[in-house]
Amino acid sequence: MSGIIGKKIGMTSLFDEEGRNIPCTVIEAGPCSVLQVRTVEKDGYFAVQLGFDDRSEKNVGKALLGHFKKAGSTPKRKLVEFHHGFDDLKLGDEITVKLFSEGEYVDVTGTSKGKGFQGVVKRHGFGGVMQASHGQHNRLRAPGSIGAGSDPSRVFKGMRMAGRMGGDQVTVQNLSVVKVDEEKNLLIVKGAVPGPKNSYVIIRRWN
Repeated sequence: MSGIIGKKIGMTSLFDEEGRNIPCTVIEAGPCSVLQVRTVEKDGYFAVQLGFDDRSEKNVGKALLGHFKKAGSTPKRKLVEFHHGFDDLKLGDEITVKLFSEGEYVDVTGTSKGKGFQGVVKRHGFGGVMQASHGQHNRLRAPGSIGAGSDPSRVFKGMRMAGRMGGDQVTVQNLSVVKVDEEKNLLIVKGAVPGPKNSYVIIRRWN
């Protein structure tokens, strides 16, 4: 399984040959530079480290700057290791959107949008108290009982309660590649991918 690092540009829609409107996500996929090749003999496992999105040298520490210069690459903002699917790569090689082809399926991993502190209705889909009778006026979106007082006299771990929502790593599987624009390094996939605009995503293909 190989992949590439990308940036979510936004959503749009395309029409297929039958005239159906398809919601799509536009991703700037690569180019990614090979910054390190890990081997079983030296590191104990095989992996290829890719870097994406240039950054200024003045904001990079000396140790990391030396890491980039050793690979003959400019400093990158996003670094990701891929453990399968890349063979015969050398330091400084580039991986572009040519890795993908129209019609194949990919998995996209990103960080979901942060929603902040939310109640149980929004966070877990609780129905709330639908019947507002007998003088009840302020418990419509309350979670209700979270445990008995006498036994077990505590709240069990994992109880669904209010709290921070979003900001989690999410993977959407089997998204169809609708279009590949090699000139602009754009990958258009069917459906939505996690994260806000300009957030980094990892696109993996199955070999």
